[in-house]
Order: sequence, then C-alpha cells, then structure tokens
Amino acid sequence: MPTQDSYGQGINIAALTDAPDAEKLVKGITDELVPRANMRFASATERNATITSPVAGMEAWLEAEGLKTTYDGSAWVVSASGTNAWTTVGLPAGFTHNGNSNGDFQYRIVNLFGEVSMMLRGAVGVTYAGTDIPNGGVLNTVALPVSARPLSLRTIVVPCSDVSSVRITLKLDIQTGGFLKIYGTGGGAEGTTTPPWIGFNGCFTSL
Repeated sequence: MPTQDSYGQGINIAALTDAPDAEKLVKGITDELVPRANMRFASATERNATITSPVAGMEAWLEAEGLKTTYDGSAWVVSASGTNAWTTVGLPAGFTHNGNSNGDFQYRIVNLFGEVSMMLRGAVGVTYAGTDIPNGGVLNTVALPVSARPLSLRTIVVPCSDVSSVRITLKLDIQTGGFLKIYGTGGGAEGTTTPPWIGFNGCFTSL
C-alpha cells in the first residue's frame, strides 16, 4: 500500500510490500510530481487542452505568450513574464526621437501586479504646422503588435514642455487597433498648446 511523502504534499510512494512493477512505479511518481512542477506548454490553448481540471497552485509556462501562469482556484492568472526588450516606436514625419534629451520613444510589455501591462519611456520632439500637431497626433507609423494592444481603449496622462504651451500635460490614447494618439494640442480659448516635446518616462497602462 502506498505511503505519503514526508512534506505533506499528497504524493503517493510505492511501499516495499507492493508487487514489483517498474513502469507503475515510475509513472506513479511522475504523475504525482508533474502537476506540482512548473509545466511548459507551447501556448495557453495547449495548456487548456491538456489540463482540463486544473488545481489551485498549478503553474505553467506559455512559450508563445512568454508568460508564467498560476491557477488560483478559479482561473489561470499571470504570475510573471519573460524578459521583453524595449522596442523603439517608428515615428511619422514631424516627430523625432529623444525629445528634451529624454531618449528614444519606446515601449515594452511587462507583468505588473499579476497583470500584463505596457511601459513607455523616452520623449518625442514635435514640429507643428502652425498649431496643428503632425499626423493628427498619431505617434506611430505602424500599429503595435497584437500582444501590445489593449482589450479596450486606454487613456493616460503624459507630460509635455511648458514652452509655447499653456498646459504641462496631454492625453495619450492607446487604441485597440494598436495606434498611439496625442490629444490636447493646438489653439483654444485658454491659449496655444504647441509644446516642443512630449514625454513618456514613467508612463504605463494595463492591457
């Protein structure tokens, strides 16, 4: 009759009085240990197809998504993400990188408090046509990859220069289609807002 492991993890260990069966012995240990290890799958789809009845505490690495997930008893949640390098955003005419010497405008996908999020850094220089911001305020020439797009519109506040501007912050929309758009520049009753640079250091949003 099998005995329990010494750590109270519910792992059954064959007893010396059990009938000899090498295959059963190895399979029994493997089947007990694998669900308690950090399992690896090609994607969330493969994980879900393989683990149809997950148990709280199970862990699984997803290669395609680059995420470590943990089952909390009701759902798979992201507990960590792989190393994601900073990606430089391709800018349209009228915008330049390293605004105010803050570095290139870049983004990367990270895990913050168990939630997939996008971090931003750097700044852009802006050349206006009168009071009109270039490209209607859209900062990227190519849409962000699907992995960097939010499930719904995300709106955050970003800093800007107070030179030639009655404002020191602007609105940035991270759109579901993968484009980043600035709002708040131009002329108005309160004055003109044409800051020569817009910054993104310290800005982030959940996806």
